[in-house]
Amino acid sequence: MSRELSELYRSLAADADARDLGLPDVLRHQADRRARFRAAGSTLAVGLVVVGVVIGAQVVTPPPVSVPAPAGTPTPSASASPSATGGSPSPSVPPTTPGRTPSATATSPGATGTQQPTPTRIPDRAFFTLAPSNDKGIAPVFQDVAALPNLCGADIGDEAVVHRRTRVLIYKLPQTPKGYVPDGSYAHSITIYRAGRADDVLKELRQAVRDCPGQKLPGDDTPGESRQRLIPDSGFGDESVLFEMRRAGQDVNGDPSGGEVVRLVRAIRVGDVVTILWEQGWEGTSSQRAQVDADGRRAVAAIRRWLG
Repeated sequence: MSRELSELYRSLAADADARDLGLPDVLRHQADRRARFRAAGSTLAVGLVVVGVVIGAQVVTPPPVSVPAPAGTPTPSASASPSATGGSPSPSVPPTTPGRTPSATATSPGATGTQQPTPTRIPDRAFFTLAPSNDKGIAPVFQDVAALPNLCGADIGDEAVVHRRTRVLIYKLPQTPKGYVPDGSYAHSITIYRAGRADDVLKELRQAVRDCPGQKLPGDDTPGESRQRLIPDSGFGDESVLFEMRRAGQDVNGDPSGGEVVRLVRAIRVGDVVTILWEQGWEGTSSQRAQVDADGRRAVAAIRRWLG
């Protein structure tokens, strides 16, 4: 070994002997502090990395934008609950079709109670058909004949007429065998009046009958007078008027028969429409109240079907 190296070793040994290396527990304490500093530094480094990632995500990712739903798109209510199958929540009220409004519950009659406008023309279907037992096999004929008998010249609602049609209808009674002559006939009319005038027409008709209890018609060569009187009536349409015309009967030769012939006339109002059944008999027969009642009900039913 060289002289210089030996002197270097001696110098190091002397320097080491002069230094206090510390007790072992002190050395361990210092080692533990250094370990904790290293752990804290690692944790701080990790935390800084996480904060940097979060801040970077907020900077890079834009916030969500709320886009308004299209017009008419149903929006679930606050009380919506998830569906049983685990899907998206279902609204508590049914959605509506875009551009439409839910309709109200229909009521009867006429769904909402709205009355149909009164027509201005009268179709054939507005007239009733005879019951099969009354059908004589003679088709009705539309004719321009008077809707009412003369009542001492009274003018009853003619200025308020919108449209009128009249037909002649021939019938037989149910008990009359086939091959026999008819038992009666009607001048059956339907009249549309201006709004609000039909009820006035029935008032005028009642008054005309009261004002004309008896009359002798021009050109009437039958003995005596025709006597008119009102008969209580109800249960037909919105209101009705029933009156009779009674006169002395004649036989086939024109001589007094000792009996009387009775004609029944009924006017029935349904809204602004009035239908009149003027029973005129057949070869001196008299009107049968039961038959006139039955045909009156059929007439009202036909008009209600027409008016809807």
